[in-house]
Amino acid sequence: MIKYLGSKRGLLPQILRAVGAAAGDRAVVADLFSGSARVAHALKAAGWRVVANDELEFARTLACGLVQADTEHWGRRAEKLLADLSHLPPAPGWFTATYAETARYLHPVNAARLEAMRQAVERLDPEPELRAVLLTALVQAADRVDSCAGHQMSFMRELAPRALKPLALRLPELLPQPASGPCLALGEDALALAGSIDCDVAYLDPPYDQHAYLSNYHLWETLVRWDRPQTYGRAQKRAACRIHRSPFNSRAGIGPAFARLIGSLRARTLVVSFGAEGFLARAELERMLAGRGFLHVLEVPHRRYAGTRLGIHNARGEKVGTPGPEATMERLYVASDRRLDLPRDQDYRAVAVRLPEAV
Repeated sequence: MIKYLGSKRGLLPQILRAVGAAAGDRAVVADLFSGSARVAHALKAAGWRVVANDELEFARTLACGLVQADTEHWGRRAEKLLADLSHLPPAPGWFTATYAETARYLHPVNAARLEAMRQAVERLDPEPELRAVLLTALVQAADRVDSCAGHQMSFMRELAPRALKPLALRLPELLPQPASGPCLALGEDALALAGSIDCDVAYLDPPYDQHAYLSNYHLWETLVRWDRPQTYGRAQKRAACRIHRSPFNSRAGIGPAFARLIGSLRARTLVVSFGAEGFLARAELERMLAGRGFLHVLEVPHRRYAGTRLGIHNARGEKVGTPGPEATMERLYVASDRRLDLPRDQDYRAVAVRLPEAV
């Protein structure tokens, strides 16, 4: 899995237990903001049929490569193709010049090797799922040797030690198809999709502050799209970053957008991940979700992403800020039309439970 702002790696046990309290063995679980696909991948590994969705192309590709694609169909073939790609000589071009020379996200040698591999995938023009597996491997390989602090709003003044290591392709962690049926990856706007998706449990991890994920991971979007976009600024962001904004990135827009989202979903149970520092306060989220019948609120302390602990630097690399707090609180809101048997043990740390009467 790639480094990802807001990754739920540390919350997976709580998320899986919350989903498991509501979902039967053959349930369909939808992840409407799948991002790095870490949660959707874990849901598939747990045996549920998963619908993973994200409107960004790189995130949809990760979901297709890690969730929709099954190891029994693509594992051997992908492994052979990745071995072939690994032996290609470097081919520096626009990508290397933009993201290893003008902006220094990668070592030029690694960028040139990555560029050769990406061009080869384009020439191969494989089946959609196999293409997604190969591109997932490229993104993961680049992520292991990048030179930034968890996002691509900026890069390190000096190349990070990991950026000096040679880029190496690995087969992504593919999973067998669940007994409940095939999984699916979509690339839709979550608000547009919500009213038509058929699932038993919906997991929601929307953006909840001003940080737009296209800006945070524009390099991966370009690597997957391979479209040589117009770029701007020291970070060489895609021009679309200037205009692409989700209502969930706005204090004014997030409330109406979230209310519309949960009002459209037909799932019996919603599991919502939302940071304590997000634009919506706990009381407001509780008010929106309580109408589902029963609402459980689980509080889970966890470490913040690395960038908040590194301080703030100006364009000359001079430190002009101080590191942010190391810890924050993530809350899981589990809203259902029935009372769920959620365990109250140390895995949940501090647990606050609110159980309004069913409506």
